[in-house]
Amino acid sequence: MAEASQKIPVTVLTGYLGAGKTTLLNRILSENHGKKYAVIVNEFGEIGIDNDLIIGADEEVFEMNNGCVCCTVRGDLVRIMDGLMKRKGKFDAIIVETTGLADPAPVAQTFFVDEDVQKNARLDAVVTVADAKWLSDRLKDAPEAKNQIAFADVIVLNKTDLVSKPELAEVEARIRGINPYAKLHRTERCQVGITDVLERGAFDLDRILEIEPDFLEAGDDHDHDHDHHHHDHDHHHHHHDHGHGLKHYHDEDMQSLSLRSEKPLDPTKFMPWLQNLVATEGQKILRSKGILAFTGDDDRYVFQGVHMMLEGDHQRKWKDGEKRESRVVFIGRELPEQAIRDGFEQCITT
Repeated sequence: MAEASQKIPVTVLTGYLGAGKTTLLNRILSENHGKKYAVIVNEFGEIGIDNDLIIGADEEVFEMNNGCVCCTVRGDLVRIMDGLMKRKGKFDAIIVETTGLADPAPVAQTFFVDEDVQKNARLDAVVTVADAKWLSDRLKDAPEAKNQIAFADVIVLNKTDLVSKPELAEVEARIRGINPYAKLHRTERCQVGITDVLERGAFDLDRILEIEPDFLEAGDDHDHDHDHHHHDHDHHHHHHDHGHGLKHYHDEDMQSLSLRSEKPLDPTKFMPWLQNLVATEGQKILRSKGILAFTGDDDRYVFQGVHMMLEGDHQRKWKDGEKRESRVVFIGRELPEQAIRDGFEQCITT
């Protein structure tokens, strides 16, 4: 397997119709960022590529004058990825756009399944563009919208200029009820630094797992065991006010679960346990991620998963003075929480 660092990072870009994905794609294809990105879209028509920006085009691929390349998903994503890998001159990153109505899972799974793709590319991050004004409505009527939020490593909350401050706080609380771990950017017209969404190294999970969600910990009226934001309630939103005006939503059918251990894990127990867990409960688990400290192993092990599929690898040495602890996150629906906690406990080396 190629070193993770040599693989081309792939960003899966998702978001409901009209949220602003196209604006973001246009910026990637036209701005002078000095990078060579490949953008895979469903339809060229949706992007409305400006002819002045095109320098070379064959049937499926347009080369832009800023060095980026744009192509359509005709048929098979794997075939297109293959074609891109063979093109001369490597890309800094590849962006795959999913249709507005789609669940990002199948696209993300491509990067776990196909061996050739896995050799050359790695899933870097799922980026979801969400519309601040309409997201709350979409979350009520469109399960895909909720999946897109649950799946995200990075959320671009766009059109924030169209809502009031309280509305914005409310929509953010809803997002956090579904996914407390994603990095959130508030934008107008998708004005976000391109490096904030691309080449995130989201696989370097420190970034995600350091965000033990702030506002979940804000009130001191409960013990800090990262459990209180789970299902200790009936099926209504309870609003807790944690002292700074943020209503905290529990999303009825989405949960996130975070586990940690300061003692090392036994790899002969942990890996089979994790594989068995995603094999049996994978439908319910949208994303899983972790940084692991194994007994007698000087390297950090990182993994991430989409439903039943996992990929993982030794990432680097633990640094001197770095706290060697294992941290694992699951995001999903109706997770068998107690069973997961108990199973994880069994993997700790005593």
